[in-house]
Amino acid sequence: MSSSCRRPEHMAPPEVFYNEQEAKKYSQNSRMIEIQTQMSERAVELLSLPEDQPCYLLDVGCGSGLSGDYLSEAGHYWVGVDISTAMLDVALQRDVEGDLLLGDMGEGLPFRPGMFDGCISISALQWLCNADKKTHSPPKRLYRFFSTLYSSLARGARAVFQIYPENSEQLELITAQAMKAGFTGGMVVDYPNSSKAKKFFLCLFAGVSGVLPKVPFQKYERKVCEEEQGLDHGKEGETPPAGEGCKGRHQVHGSSQETSLLIPRLLHVSVWPSLHVQ
Repeated sequence: MSSSCRRPEHMAPPEVFYNEQEAKKYSQNSRMIEIQTQMSERAVELLSLPEDQPCYLLDVGCGSGLSGDYLSEAGHYWVGVDISTAMLDVALQRDVEGDLLLGDMGEGLPFRPGMFDGCISISALQWLCNADKKTHSPPKRLYRFFSTLYSSLARGARAVFQIYPENSEQLELITAQAMKAGFTGGMVVDYPNSSKAKKFFLCLFAGVSGVLPKVPFQKYERKVCEEEQGLDHGKEGETPPAGEGCKGRHQVHGSSQETSLLIPRLLHVSVWPSLHVQ
């Protein structure tokens, strides 16, 4: 497989892969900004936050702050966590409104219990499935992340992760560690019948099970539909044959109803040796 087709997490650790050159792409590439904004909007919709009420949110793998920009525009306050110094430097240069922390989410989150009303994460969680060091154990790092995240969320809060799973085994690894840490929830798959437009959102509930929300996202749907048509048929605006194009909005996997899992209160939170605060 050529390097151009390799997944980023197979090429280098995140703090190495997202160097100064890569970081600049996320602040200068309009296409990346648009995609990041769309996925952030969808993640926030799945959080089902109270209407017309500002919330305090956590953005895991915040990068250069593009997701944070959407959170700010929606009237929320936020804290961003990332392992890449270069990405956080770009966020600081862009003067984002959230607070920024430098740290490895696989080492656990350094926040007090019940601090956040919700959490989003765009294209970051799959990095924990790789062992970049001999001392790294993906299951242990995932569990440490999820257990400290569970503690830092208010009871009844939700966490939504947009992820790019490599295979079904990776999905099972992620969901198993999340459930072990006390979360309930399930997977929402937007456009499950499209290989190009398909998006995975892991929706987790901290303390209270609930039904996955049926939220409107016509703008998101229309945009992805247009992109898929252009990708599948070669020309922008070209109409696909009848029955093709965007086939189905989303499907749900996993437990979105009550489960028999007990929910422990895991209150021990590790403090990172290196902490960068704006």
